[in-house]
Amino acid sequence: MPNQTDLRVETLTGAAIVPYLPDLAALRTEVFFEWPYLYVGSRSYESEYLRGLGRAERAAVIAAFAGDKVVGMATCLPLSDEPDNVQQPFLDHGLNPRDYFYFGESVLRKEYRGRGVGVAFFAAREAQARKFGDYKFAAFCAVQRPDDHPLKPTDFVPLDAFWGKRGYTKQPHLTCQMSWLDRGETEKTFKPLTFWTKAL
Repeated sequence: MPNQTDLRVETLTGAAIVPYLPDLAALRTEVFFEWPYLYVGSRSYESEYLRGLGRAERAAVIAAFAGDKVVGMATCLPLSDEPDNVQQPFLDHGLNPRDYFYFGESVLRKEYRGRGVGVAFFAAREAQARKFGDYKFAAFCAVQRPDDHPLKPTDFVPLDAFWGKRGYTKQPHLTCQMSWLDRGETEKTFKPLTFWTKAL
C-alpha cells in the first residue's frame, strides 16, 4: 500500500483543468456511489456538470497524484457561479453569495484515505479562495441521510468532527435540495444538503 510520501497534490486552474475532467467524472461516479451519497452517475449529467465547472473563471481543481495516476480530486469556485438552487438558501437569509467561495466535491479512492490528502484539499481550496481577496467565507454542503437508512454501513463514521477541526461550522438553517438517482432506485429523488461555512 502506498505511503503518504508517494502522493502529491497540485492545484489546476484555467486550461490546465480540461485534460483532467474525465478523471474527475470517473472519481465522482466511483466515490459518490458509496454511502452517504449512493449516487448512480450518468454520463450526460457528468458532462453537463463539468462543462459548468470549466466555464467558471476562478474555479480550481485540486488533484492528488500517486505517481502519474490521479487518485483524488476536489473542486472549488465562486458560489455565485453555482446554480440558483445552491445560491438560494443564502439569498433567503439575506446573505450575499458573492461573499462565499464554494467547495464542491472532495473525492478520494479508499486506499489513499487517512494520509492527509483531505486536509491538503481543504488547504489548497482555501488558498484559491483567499488569493482573490474578495471572499469572506468558504462554504460547502453535505447530504443529510436518516440514521435508519437501510444502506447505512454499521461502521460509518461521519466527517463532522473532521470538518470541525478544519474550522467549519454547520449551518442547519442553510440547506439546499439536489436531485440524483440513488443506488437501488429507478427514479431520481431530491435530497437535502446542509451547508458548512468558515470565515476566510
